[in-house]
Order: sequence, then structure tokens, then C-alpha cells
Amino acid sequence: MITDWTKWMDHTLLSIPIAHWLAAVISLFITVVAQRYLVSIFHRMAQTVANRTKTQIDNLLLEAAEKPVNMLILVVGLMVTLHLLAPSASEFPLIEPLFQLGRALTVIIGGWFIWRMIGGMASYLQHWAEERDSPLDGQLIPFVAKTLRLLLIVTSVLMVAQNMGYSVSGLITSLGIGGIAVAMAAKDTVANVFGSIMILVDRPFTVGDWIKTKEFEGVVEDVGFRSTQIRTFGKTLVNVPNSLLANMVIDNINARPKRRIKMRIGLTYDTSTTQIEQAIAGIEQILRTHPGVDQGYSLVKFDQFEASSLSIFLYYFSASTVWEEYLQVRQEVNLQIMHLLESLTINFAFPSRTIYLKQDGVTT
Repeated sequence: MITDWTKWMDHTLLSIPIAHWLAAVISLFITVVAQRYLVSIFHRMAQTVANRTKTQIDNLLLEAAEKPVNMLILVVGLMVTLHLLAPSASEFPLIEPLFQLGRALTVIIGGWFIWRMIGGMASYLQHWAEERDSPLDGQLIPFVAKTLRLLLIVTSVLMVAQNMGYSVSGLITSLGIGGIAVAMAAKDTVANVFGSIMILVDRPFTVGDWIKTKEFEGVVEDVGFRSTQIRTFGKTLVNVPNSLLANMVIDNINARPKRRIKMRIGLTYDTSTTQIEQAIAGIEQILRTHPGVDQGYSLVKFDQFEASSLSIFLYYFSASTVWEEYLQVRQEVNLQIMHLLESLTINFAFPSRTIYLKQDGVTT
């Protein structure tokens, strides 16, 4: 019986021994089982271990590895199956390209895992920086993540080319020969990359800041390798090359600790000296007691005799830099000033003219 079984195993199918076919079927079965059950079991066990630890790094690692591991099991299983079949290259000329494809897919899956890991780490560091108000803000972390992903793409392409049988050294040599031409063609791009580095080093603004230049004004949405995206208050999107932006005079509105309020109040010329003194004292009291007014510095002075009014100069700051809160403070102070002047029976001045008519020696 054993001899008959051995003889049967020596038979071939498509020039491949039956024993090889049997081993390949077992390999495929193990691959399917591993992909369907073992990955989910491993995932649940790893999640249990990760939840017991305080750090989030292991959670990011598991989340990044979940899908690539699933694909890796399939690719490795298929490659092992082909190795077990061991077909003749002369009879199956596609076998070597399939092996090359399998090795290339392995590199791509590894790169996919690192890509997902970079994204997870960037999200983790972003959240960490926001919680601790760290300088590692939404500007630096995405830039570093983009740089690492670019290096990953270049490395993966070179490794795939090497596995597909291309000469990487020859490719690098050819790039070196054409390097001068490429540098000349890409000089603007290189200047923009250096401009983005200067923006990150000098930190004239961060993502989310309201900035103003001679050419535009808006909120920074993204700082990329080549350009920075500015969302204007008209809701248009301006892409400014970093090489130009790095040399611009930038007014960072968000960098101020408080917002200035500067205005004049015109009173009619029939206002008495006592009323003006009472108005100044009342306005000073309003600024001292309002919770939204910064108490560091303020001025209320009767400083000018205008053509149509007695002018009182107001100069103070709101404690909040948020535009809506700043406007709310300004509105509340203005309303309180109006109530004060009404209680003192003081009238606001407006541009006016007095015309004198002279007729038959009588002036009217």
C-alpha cells in the first residue's frame, strides 16, 4: 500500500510532481486560515495588551500594521506556494517575473506599513502638542511627516527597481549626469523648499494664524514644500510660493496679546466744562469696570476743538484677541458711553454749518 502511494505521488501534473501540488494546496489552505482567523486573533490579543499600557505608541503600531499584515500574509503565502510547486523556468517562463512581483509587493507592503505609521505618529504628536501648548504645532509636524513620506517613496521605488532586476547604481549615475539640468529646471522648487525651511525656523506664523502683507490678508491653512495656502476673508484660496513669502514683511495679527480700540467722541459746542469733566470721569469708570477691557493701559482725554465738535479721545485695549469677542467688548463699551451721555444730557455732535444772512444792515 505504501509503495502504491509513493508511486502515485511520483506522478506529475503539468510536469509538476503530485507531491508538490499537495504541498502547494496545504500552503494555500494555511494562508487562507491565517488570513481569516489568525490575524483577527492576533489583533484581539494585541489590543488587550495595548489597552493595559498607558502609552499610545503600541496602539498606533497595531493600527498601522493591521491591514499591511493581512496583505503580507497573502503575498507570502502565494510566494511559498509557488516555491513549493517549483515549476521549471523553461516550461513556465512567467515564474521568475511572478517571483519578482512578489518581492516588489513585499517591499510595497512594508512601505505601506511605514506610511501608516508615519501618519499615526503625526496625529499622536499633533494631539500631544495641542494638549501641552507645545511649539510642535500644526505647522512643523505635517512638514516633517511629508518629508519622511517623500523619503519613503524614493527609497521604496529604488528597492522595487532593484528587486525587478534594474541597476540602481546605474540609475543613480544617470541621475548624477543629468543633475545639472534637473537643478536648473528645478531651481524655483528648491528655492521654495528652502523658503519653507526658513518659515519653519523663523516661525513668523503658524497654521491658523491671521496674517497680513501688502499683497494679501487671510488665515494660514497649510504650509507645504512649495507654497503656503492662505484663506482670504473673501473665502478665496491664495497659494503663495514659500520663496516669496519668506522675503515678505508679514504682519501676524494673531501674535498680539490684546487688540487696540482707538476712537473719538464728538460733543456739541453747547456742552459745558462741568459736563465734559463728568463725561471723562464716567468713561474712565466704564473702562475700569468692564471685564472685557484690558486694565494695563487706557486714555480718555479732551484733546481737540474740532470744526463742529469738542473731541474726546479714547484709547484702550480689549483683553481678548478673538474678533467676535473684541467686537462684543467694543459694542458694550459704546452702549454704556451712550447711556452715560444721555444721563448727563450731552448731545453728540455732527457736521453742521451756521449761515449768517445780512439784509438792510441787519444780520440774522
